[in-house]
Amino acid sequence: MRVHVVSDVHGASEALARAGDGADALVCLGDLVLFLDYADHSRGIFPDLFATANADRMVELRTARRFAEARDLDRELWADLDRPALIEQAVRKQYAELFAAFPTPTYATYGNVDVPGLWAQYARPGTTVLDGATTEIGGRVFGFVGGGLPTPMRTPYEVDEDAYAAKVAALGPVDVLCSHIPPAVPELCYDTAARRFERGSQALLDAVRTLQPKYALFGHVHQPLVRRTRIGRTECVNVGHFNHTRAPWVLQW
Repeated sequence: MRVHVVSDVHGASEALARAGDGADALVCLGDLVLFLDYADHSRGIFPDLFATANADRMVELRTARRFAEARDLDRELWADLDRPALIEQAVRKQYAELFAAFPTPTYATYGNVDVPGLWAQYARPGTTVLDGATTEIGGRVFGFVGGGLPTPMRTPYEVDEDAYAAKVAALGPVDVLCSHIPPAVPELCYDTAARRFERGSQALLDAVRTLQPKYALFGHVHQPLVRRTRIGRTECVNVGHFNHTRAPWVLQW
């Protein structure tokens, strides 16, 4: 059995269409939407609306953790615009392209920048969306937990810690634990380019320690200090920033 795993697609629909080549199934750990590309500030919904110069400034402020100033800039740019309508229009355009690129079968969960309420309108037969639920792939039980935890970035799909922990608990024992964010292990959560810790989940870490799945797979941290580590018998793996690598992580058994 061969399963390809991707995360943090961020608009890379052409590469996504090839991500399942040679695999029995594709697993996607979320963040399909590209709002602002921190490597190429000309790409994404934000620069399409407000030009690259404002994207440069936004990235500068966020990278420096000057979140109050970033929110001020955001409010200024959106002041005379219908923000919800423009963002939904742009997200819908991206989702139409991205969901059309998914091979059959695909098993997917949400990232923190995704808009779960729209997924049902674009997921075609052959794409199974899971969040706080399990499925069997090739005789192994895969559990999926989507979204992220609250941060100063205020991304679209952040849930409080109790709600997130409830989704983890609902899975029960699994062979492969799939999430968008990592377990709360510092070296897995630190982004060396952004020079900050992203939020990991204590509930995921507790599940790994208690249930010891064979794998814990995740994304979210684009340039992690450590891409993989072992906790007991569980191999914890950041499957990579697909928008940058254009290559899936491969799981075989």
